[in-house]
Amino acid sequence: MMKLPAYPHLDGLVDLACRDGVDIRPTLLRVLTDLYVQKPTHSAAEETQYVELALGLIDSVDAPTRAAVAASLANYSAAPAAILHKLGHAETLPLGTGDLIEQFFAANADERRAILANLDVLTAPPRPSAPPAGEMIRRLENAALQHNAGEFSRVLERALGVSAALAERITRDPSGEPIVVAAKALGMPAAVVQRVLLFLDPAIGQSVERVHDLARLFDNVTPEAAARMLAIWRNAAQSQSQPKRTYEPVHWDDERRSARSLATSTVRRRVTRSNDQPSRGRNSGR
Repeated sequence: MMKLPAYPHLDGLVDLACRDGVDIRPTLLRVLTDLYVQKPTHSAAEETQYVELALGLIDSVDAPTRAAVAASLANYSAAPAAILHKLGHAETLPLGTGDLIEQFFAANADERRAILANLDVLTAPPRPSAPPAGEMIRRLENAALQHNAGEFSRVLERALGVSAALAERITRDPSGEPIVVAAKALGMPAAVVQRVLLFLDPAIGQSVERVHDLARLFDNVTPEAAARMLAIWRNAAQSQSQPKRTYEPVHWDDERRSARSLATSTVRRRVTRSNDQPSRGRNSGR
């Protein structure tokens, strides 16, 4: 049985982890990381034991756990480089895949924040894109003030460059984090974001606490993380819109020419047969 002299309170968790049929490795890694970041400095024994244990657990835990660990370490100035490197090469958040989109929308509020924080650590920076015109943001605000979610979704689709289905999903998410990410990616002013949150979805706007919580999220999400999420959304839209390869004539009138040729050949055969029949009749009567 493994003992943790640097973290004696976790010996019970380690015992459970060693038993068949009980997988508490995600819990162990989260708790171990939480304890680690609570102290500003660590002894050599604590540092060594955390790094060894974490490196052994990262590959065996699920993506949300790795995201939560990366989020905790991202705000810790003395985070071990080996752990950050390991997380960065674990492909926790593959850029441009539908898996991350589904993971984000299926997550709860805390997990969504962890994913957004994780984007700053685990993905390559996207190419900068030109911000949308102020008129686009004004139209989004007007649609929200009129409680017109349909119009908001249509404008958002154009502003973000995503699919209509994804824009609708962002607009009507009952929790509100996707709207915050979209607003951050668009460079929407904080005052406009608050008005959008208050009026677009009554379920969100009626909760002052919820609006304030989302406003804090807007302040905390970095522009880089929002841009990375937007890049993932756009990549998904591009992959879904790839046209199927079908036959097309090289020239615009190829099919028309083929149709005329076929019709002409058919007429000629009919004329030839009709001319041949009287000729054979006259010959047989002689």
